[in-house]
Amino acid sequence: MAAVVARSPPMPGRSTPPPHLLNATSRNSPAAVPNKHIPICPTGPAPALQLETPPSSPPSKLSTIETSSITYPPTTYGSEFCNDPPLFTIGAQRLAQALDHLATQPLPNPEQVFPWLHGLHAENQIQLNFFTNRRKSVRKIPKGLRSITIVKTGGNLSSSKLKGAIAPDELLSRGPDENSFIECDPKDGFSVRNFQIQACKFAMVSDIIVYGDEKTSPSETIALAKRISKAQRQHEARHGLARCSFNTFILNDSFVHVQDAYPELVGIDSKGTMTGNVADFFYWERYEMCVMSKASEISQNVFLGPTPDPAIDSGCFSEQTFDLLIEASDMAHVPDTMLLRKSRSILERSNRRGPLHMEFPSSGNIMSPSWSHAEVDGLMDMCKWIYELANPQETKQSRRKKSGGDEDIEMTDIARSRKILIHCTDGYTESSLLGLAYFMYAEGLPVHEAWVQLHRDKGRNFFAYPQDVSLLTSIQPRILQDSPRFNDSVLHISEPQWLPRIDGSLPSRILPYMYLGNLGHANNPELLRELGITRVLSVGEAISWPEELKKKLDWPDENLMMVDRVQDNGVDPLWDEFERCLKFIEAGKLEGGATLVHCRVGVSRSATICIAEVMNELGLSFPRAYCFVRARRLNVIIQPHLRFTYELLKWEEYQRQRRNEPLRRELEWATIAREIALMNKPYSR
Repeated sequence: MAAVVARSPPMPGRSTPPPHLLNATSRNSPAAVPNKHIPICPTGPAPALQLETPPSSPPSKLSTIETSSITYPPTTYGSEFCNDPPLFTIGAQRLAQALDHLATQPLPNPEQVFPWLHGLHAENQIQLNFFTNRRKSVRKIPKGLRSITIVKTGGNLSSSKLKGAIAPDELLSRGPDENSFIECDPKDGFSVRNFQIQACKFAMVSDIIVYGDEKTSPSETIALAKRISKAQRQHEARHGLARCSFNTFILNDSFVHVQDAYPELVGIDSKGTMTGNVADFFYWERYEMCVMSKASEISQNVFLGPTPDPAIDSGCFSEQTFDLLIEASDMAHVPDTMLLRKSRSILERSNRRGPLHMEFPSSGNIMSPSWSHAEVDGLMDMCKWIYELANPQETKQSRRKKSGGDEDIEMTDIARSRKILIHCTDGYTESSLLGLAYFMYAEGLPVHEAWVQLHRDKGRNFFAYPQDVSLLTSIQPRILQDSPRFNDSVLHISEPQWLPRIDGSLPSRILPYMYLGNLGHANNPELLRELGITRVLSVGEAISWPEELKKKLDWPDENLMMVDRVQDNGVDPLWDEFERCLKFIEAGKLEGGATLVHCRVGVSRSATICIAEVMNELGLSFPRAYCFVRARRLNVIIQPHLRFTYELLKWEEYQRQRRNEPLRRELEWATIAREIALMNKPYSR
């Protein structure tokens, strides 16, 4: 697979394109967002314990959808190029028509293509034993499948990339028999998240169109097309398919012509710039993260947000102009008083241009109970220093009052308040320790109130490490005593029961009325009430609330819903539950509350329901809804498995039908699966 770097188009409504990596592989992977990770998703009970399989997705287990294509028969829109091996040519106009036709075809029902799509290698006994108990002849290629795969000669997808194009080595063997397809089904291990094999599997049931750009010669494209055609013939013979069931075409128009005449087919132009005409997962995840973590004011003149990127228009973060940027970094040290004094002097210079840049240790770097007094002193000095810059008049008046008006105040030269941004790469992880500590100091709040108010009232999504919770709890008396909002009552506040039971993370706010979380969040009802969550939707995992606590909180039974017998095993469907779950979430919205949707880890079953609701509520396609939810799950990467992902694509069909819109997928299944695999690769263990 080829490593690819592309220049992306401007964010919607922005003027400057953000640089990022597209379709990268291990040779050139995109930089992972710090501290994100892919959790292990348990598949539920062992196969022997699953006594029966849940019903299939509608419309019927027996219904078969046949996918038609205008590239078959091949001579309908194409011309024969040679017959040994059989090759055909196709023009740009016919290519555009063929792709458009494919996008309007309903996908086969999940029962038609699963478990085949999971990857069933003849030697993989674990995978076979799990699925063959549920289905006979599961290794046979499903009937009715027909797609289109586009392959670019040379495999350089960093420029001149058509919609959904893949490199030759994602499809063809590089061994002794180079005229054969890759054996893409894994030979060992068990997984229901084999997204990386989908492009190859679908290529074997596709008409394949080969093209080149101005850097490749026609002879290279012809040679590649012949290899693919021979691989198709070998595949047909091996699987008992009729000869020329699927065919190979050569695009006989130049890429430049396609780019000019059919720009909607071009993902990356000949200059290596993303056109924005083709949905891209990396781009949309970054865009949604930018929107979600946009800088906002948490206290007078002090903001939290992501690190401003010169390559992205500043409007994506905040329209504010900052005087001081404080970056939370793993490499930073706690500033001493001399550095703070020097930095203040720099800020006071009348000829200074641009914001002053400073660093502070990131979240999780000041460890409790091993932290030193110097580190805590530095944290307190930093909070105090920020407050004085943000509130100079209030600070000056306070000092004069304490000194009886006689003290020589150092701050008399500060003529105006300074706007300060506390930032980190993602806008919500490394900066949370300093952000929380400052919010406690500036507003005179104990840690549990600061935690909730920063999220609920200030609208900030953030992640803090357990050691941050421990540290802030330990030094809370000192923060409150030093606070300009100090009063005696804050020193007599008892710790709420929910605080020790959180691991640093709050449930993820996906929409104002819908949260996504794990079983631990669901079993902390006091926390849920603090966040304004009034309903709990349990997907496959039951909550365990003491009955007396349930009565104490006055939580009605009708505000709890359980979706039973749905394991994260690649077999149990969720489609049948979509409508019921979304009605439950809608009822909470109408009541003015919020619903927590959870499973065990909060990344697969519950994430699937949340994506379905985002598609339903915002009218987004699956690729865009997936990125919307993925960005808002913060440090945990959502992982709906292959079947859930496929069901969500079918849900998109249903949504369009319900809105009386014609069916037209934004991206095909193979492309979606490939992009998800590439997005997750930097985080894989």
